[in-house]
Parts: sequence; structure tokens; C-alpha cells
Amino acid sequence: MNLKEKNKKGIELYQKAKEIIPGGTGLLSKRPEMFLPDLWPSYYQKAKGCYVWDLDDNKYLDFSSMGIGACILGYADDDVNQAVKEAIDNGSMNTLNCPEEVELAQMLLKIHSWAGMVRFARTGGESMAVAVRIARAFSGKDKIAFCGYHGWADWYLAANLADDKNLDGHLLAGLTPNGVPRGLAGTMLPFHFNKIEELEKIVKENQGIGLIVMEPMKFQEDTSDFLTKVRRIATQINAVLIFDEITVGFRFNIGGAHLELGITPDMAVFAKGISNGFPMGAIIGKKEIMQAAQTSFISSTYWTERIGPTAAIATINKMARENVPEYLEKIGLAIKMNLLELAKRHNIDLTVEGKPAMLHITFNYFNHQAIRTLFTQEMLKRGVLASGGIYVSLAFEEKHLKEYFKAVDEVFPILAKSIEANRVETDLEGPIAHSTFQRLNSIIS
Repeated sequence: MNLKEKNKKGIELYQKAKEIIPGGTGLLSKRPEMFLPDLWPSYYQKAKGCYVWDLDDNKYLDFSSMGIGACILGYADDDVNQAVKEAIDNGSMNTLNCPEEVELAQMLLKIHSWAGMVRFARTGGESMAVAVRIARAFSGKDKIAFCGYHGWADWYLAANLADDKNLDGHLLAGLTPNGVPRGLAGTMLPFHFNKIEELEKIVKENQGIGLIVMEPMKFQEDTSDFLTKVRRIATQINAVLIFDEITVGFRFNIGGAHLELGITPDMAVFAKGISNGFPMGAIIGKKEIMQAAQTSFISSTYWTERIGPTAAIATINKMARENVPEYLEKIGLAIKMNLLELAKRHNIDLTVEGKPAMLHITFNYFNHQAIRTLFTQEMLKRGVLASGGIYVSLAFEEKHLKEYFKAVDEVFPILAKSIEANRVETDLEGPIAHSTFQRLNSIIS
């Protein structure tokens, strides 16, 4: 099967896009080079449930990122779409404020009883920027100890001003922070998940740590009460503890993952799955901290539009009504167990990490990236979007699992033979995929 011919329109459009859009697309995680360079379909015309139709009318089962983790309920969910359509018909923007933002704020505060106030944005990256601005305004301190990936903004990329290896393991190794003011050098100090001694060293050697920013959960388990110790340190040095819940929030439980972990932050940030594919971001926090927003200037027109809050309300209500986290746990566990069984059957050295609702797949070979690319290539030929991770969705049904595993059962023998013959690179019909995001507590975007 010739993938270049099969995906001709999408491949050609992406080549045009790179001439007029820097990088071809606004999200690094959606660049075809991250999946299957020169062969990936790149664009969609329609998506429903867990299926995607590309520009060439090919229908694909999406067992990859499901909208980069945003569509927990599945693509174009009927209930969320209906609520959004009504909001559009009644006017999505107005001189006055929409009441839905108050309703959503009350909903989030009821779920997170420790928090006292909420601010809204529309994307994860800008929500983190808002959270950091508020926390710095409250603490009066500039320096931030951080763990994990937290977006594209200056405050985060400043880590690489002092040492271009500071973000290695967080983002892309050796990332050049061009365009970030040199004056921010020394404000960002990295530590690894589960390595409390690194945070202790940062605190000992640096005065003025006003914030500790981290993801509370990813693919690694908390060992030795790591999060409890982080919480204790933040309290001791009067630093604002911010949990970045953009990826994990509302995926493992209704609300932030920290509720399940039993660790209370001072602020928490949500986006992605909170609104099932519609732009929405939320920053919640203790009232005295959130009030510091009034001492700075944090304001934007489209943070007040109606669609985002409406989608979030409908999404959260459906998650609670249908106990979505429990379903994701069940389906994800089935995916994990079947993948491991198929790998064993076909003599593939495979590791499946993470909680069932969000899985990461690792081929345990020196040329793992080439093998993962070959896996993506062969799955694509069988009508499945597949990569190094699976964001489990409510849209996944038993029939979809059967379709996915049938493809895997055909592809794993191909991988095994290619690995055995040491011809993985030559079996690729295009270049090896670029490395994905690397975090200190995970390795997928």
C-alpha cells in the first residue's frame, strides 16, 4: 500500500502550509514529523466518536492522542455539541458577561472545596501563564522551582537561558530559548519527579523561591511520599504550590488528580479535557492568592466568550452522570493487558506504562524511535492512527478494541521480523519520526 498516494491531499497541503505557517502548524504535537514524516495524513475533514476522516476520505480509528488528550468523551460528542450549538444560537460574544462562567466557577469550587476563587482563560499554555503571574504577584518573588512540561511561555522557557540543558527531559533536549528575555535567566530551577533531594538542594542554594510548579501525576508513581514532601517544603518556604492538571485533570476522577492523591495545592490549572475539544482553561486557587490577580493586569476579550464555559459545564456534567473515569479505567486496563499479551505472543519487548486512562508504549530496543515509527506506519496502512501513547476515551467501545487489536496482531509480527533481521530503518517508507516531548515525569505530549 502506497501511503503517499493514499494520503496525497493531506501530505501536499502540509507542504504548502510549511511555506506560509512557521512549523506548518501551531502545535508541535500535531506536526506530521512527530508521527510519520512525509506520510502522515496531517489534516481531517470530519471526526466523530473515535474515528477521523482525512482529506482523501480515508477513515481512521484514532488510538493515539484523541485530540492531544482533549476529547475524553470522544470527537463531536452529541451532548456537548448540543449545548454549544444553543450557546452559538443565543450569541457567543456580547457586551455583557455570560452567566455560564459563574456557573462553571461554582461547579469547580464545589468539586475542589479547598479553593476559593477561579479565573478563566482558553488554552493550557496561557492558563499556566496566568497562574504564574498571579502566584508571583502574591508571593512577591521571581524564582520558580519546577518539574515537568508547562507550555511555551517565557516564564517556562527561561530555564534554558542559564543552561540549555535545563529543559532536557522536560521539553525537547537542547531547546534554544530564542526570543526569551535574557533578564529572566536564573529564575527557573528544574527538579525531577520523585527526587526530593533535588528540590531540597534548590531551596537550600537559592533565596527567593516563590513558586513550586509541577504535574502531580503522569506515568511515574509517587514514591516515598514525594508529593507530601513537596507540599511540606512549599509551606515551609512560603512558596505557592501550583499543580498543572492540564493533561491529567478530569481523566482519572471528577476534578483534579490531586483529589485522588490526597495532596492539596495552593493553585491548580485545568484545560484540555475539561471541555472536550472546545477552547477552555481554568485557574483555581485559595482566595487570598487569587485576589492578587487584582494587583496585576490579566485580561483578554475572548476569555469572556460563551462557548468554552458552556462546553465545560456540559462535559463535566456528562463525566459525572456516566462515571467516565471509571469507564476509562476499565477500558484502559483491557488495552494494556491485551497489548502486553500480544507483545509476548509475537516476541516483542514492550513496556506499557501509566494509569489505564492514559497509557504510554515503549519498545525496549536501542532503536526504539525507528521501531515506533514502523509501528505507526504499519498501523496506518490498516486504518489506525497509532503512536507511542493512547489517550483512552469514552468513545472506545468493545468493537473498537477488537479493530485495534486485530491491527496490532498483524503489525507486531512485522516488527518482530524487522527487528530480528536488523532492517527496521530500511523497512520504513519515510524518515524516522522526531522525538516527542520529554518530561521529567513522562515522555509523551
